[in-house]
Amino acid sequence: MALKAGRTEAGQSAAESHTAALATNETAVEALLAQCGVIRATTMDEWLALASGLSNQRRPTGRRIGIVTNSGGPGVLCADGCAAEGLSVPKLSATTQSVLASFLPPMAAVRNPVDVIGLVTEDQHARAVQTMLQSYELDALIIVHMSIKAEDNSPVASGITRGIRGARLAGCKTPVYVCWMAEGDLERPFTVDGETIPTCRYPEIPAYIISRALSYESWRQRPVGKVQDYADADVSEATSICAKALSERGSGWLTTEETYTLLGSTKVPLVSGGLAINAEDAVTLAQKIGYPVAVKLASYEILHKTEMGGVRLNLVDDQAVRDTFEAIRTRFAQTNNLEAMEGVLVQPMVPGGVEVMVGMTRDPLFGPLIAFGLGGIHVEILGDVQFGMAPLTDRDAADMVRAIKSYRLLTGYRGQPAVDLKAIEEVLLRISHLVEAIPEISEIDLNPIFALPEGQGCKIVDARIRIEPRRPAVYELQQTPPRTT
Repeated sequence: MALKAGRTEAGQSAAESHTAALATNETAVEALLAQCGVIRATTMDEWLALASGLSNQRRPTGRRIGIVTNSGGPGVLCADGCAAEGLSVPKLSATTQSVLASFLPPMAAVRNPVDVIGLVTEDQHARAVQTMLQSYELDALIIVHMSIKAEDNSPVASGITRGIRGARLAGCKTPVYVCWMAEGDLERPFTVDGETIPTCRYPEIPAYIISRALSYESWRQRPVGKVQDYADADVSEATSICAKALSERGSGWLTTEETYTLLGSTKVPLVSGGLAINAEDAVTLAQKIGYPVAVKLASYEILHKTEMGGVRLNLVDDQAVRDTFEAIRTRFAQTNNLEAMEGVLVQPMVPGGVEVMVGMTRDPLFGPLIAFGLGGIHVEILGDVQFGMAPLTDRDAADMVRAIKSYRLLTGYRGQPAVDLKAIEEVLLRISHLVEAIPEISEIDLNPIFALPEGQGCKIVDARIRIEPRRPAVYELQQTPPRTT
């Protein structure tokens, strides 16, 4: 469990003003905590509530939540909180409803939430709590009390305690949480024979605790992941490409040829094709590939090719390829920027599939941060991206793919076939392996990647790689040099 300050830009700015604080990438922190199973609170109230709820009650085994309240409004707020956290507030069985109705006032609601109304006695409170716990229809019970009269608080508290004690003596271990909204009596503790019952002031908080407890338990129960070691990846060649580029040009983006050679050495699934430096070379490549083809600007200086008119698709003959090359070249010549044009990439059109992206940026504190999401323009418009810290395990890669909001697009939607998830996961794992092995790689952008139908793999159709000289880790920079005498 963790509470971290500096989530917002203002908070990060404040953190930077302290010598003991390190500026960290909030996305990297979120990814690291999620991979390690750490439950993250965003406010002090949440943090304290989690501390009490997780340390004093066993984790629920399911999502069926019972609510007993003396006031309809707070009970509904509690039920809404459960729904918002993905929990269920199921209707109680006819047997349990019948038992509750036998001793509660006629106006009481007994379906769930159970509203005992504000005039019930201590004994009725005790019986309602014990009946719901011993129904064994629930995975957790939330008791919500709002004071009607100050003098009623103690009898109600006594009834709650008696009900829990009775259920515990009968062997019921269902976790219990109390929302106590009693003006003038907000600090009342609830203990039952040494067991502390977590108590909070707002009806949505118990659902928050239960949801986080279930998520943590799910994380604990998942299979142990494995970091893949790709023996077929030629790390030596990739390292040499980076070293040569750094020595010749220093920090910056690799050329198109360097990028595709490096990625080819790692055995990621690049679309076929090649680089052409003039119109006739482009035509020759197109004829070899077979029409239709895509022709794209090749430039390590221009990052957004589409905005420069540097991407033409579905070209069907030689003349269309020549015209496209010349149009791109003319545009650069008109701006006196021909040196930024390396040539054009000629590639086959990839039929079908879903556009996704894989990326990496190197956080100064945590190291490589791997990204996965929808590709093409979707990544910028929708921001539907998940992050993970390298080295990724196979479990991490699978979780990242399944965590994007648009995951249903990958599993088959409205007649479209499901895509090859394993192929996408392997790209994530190979990129993780690459950037762990070569710290000079500071950024990677594989976008788009066409995820093809199941069993057909995926194809990377555009790629960029940025390199920088290797920098010492932050902890190395902080070490105090040894004293000399």
